[in-house]
Amino acid sequence: MDQLPIKVGAVAYDPKVVEIWEGVRDYFREENIPTDYVLFSNYEALVDALLDRTVDMAWNTNVAFVRAERRAGGRCISLAMRNTDREFTTRLIARNDSGISGLEDLRGKRLALGSADSAQAAILPLHFLAEAGIDPENEVELIRFDIDVGKHGDTGTSELEVLRALHEGVADAGAIGHVVWLQSLEKGLVNKGLVRSVWTSPPYDHCSFTVLDDFDPDLARRWTEALLRMDFNNPRWRRLMDLEGLTAWVPGRKDGYESLRAAIGVGPDKEGSQRSRSESLA
Repeated sequence: MDQLPIKVGAVAYDPKVVEIWEGVRDYFREENIPTDYVLFSNYEALVDALLDRTVDMAWNTNVAFVRAERRAGGRCISLAMRNTDREFTTRLIARNDSGISGLEDLRGKRLALGSADSAQAAILPLHFLAEAGIDPENEVELIRFDIDVGKHGDTGTSELEVLRALHEGVADAGAIGHVVWLQSLEKGLVNKGLVRSVWTSPPYDHCSFTVLDDFDPDLARRWTEALLRMDFNNPRWRRLMDLEGLTAWVPGRKDGYESLRAAIGVGPDKEGSQRSRSESLA
């Protein structure tokens, strides 16, 4: 009997997503592990689909992974991630005339945040502020750019708005992921005479391929091993990997989500409070 394709769910945050997943499907066809994809408009729907088994596997953001893990009672497995998903960081960018050189200087200042459901540009920055003993809701003036909510910051649009607010003097400081910061520097979108990076967060992990723990372990092993063999130096797959922003696939891990678990909370009441306060998803 022919093997049914593994159904992988992903979010269509950009038109390039279709090209990426067509490439993934072609790659696994050659690996003799039939794989197909289902696209969703947001990560909340993707998490639902994984838990109700509409899809077998989900290409999750870190926020989606932690939510799926909590709702499944911890029964989620991270199979693989991009090499660029490890050691992800948030940068605090400040105006040169703001007097801000770190988190401790944010009291009484205007802080721009990206989409409320973005780990790197909203959820974790607020968590790191609280860890530093600063109440972000009462001691900092928060300026929010809730753009593309449901995409968990994948589009990067809100982070570019944070940078714009800094350049225009609307905010004193802003939180963005290091990827957007470095790309903006490379593209000449940063006026170094006006703004600079003043703080880098502790590292954390980003996206991962997620399955529930009852997924066939042999199939999970073969699928993961095949993915890890994808070679950036092979011109057939290089464009796919360029589009997805990696040079190698690496094994998944769960310990890189500890700070995000703490930020979101571990119980339904706690997460409900976090969502109403920090994610504005109702």
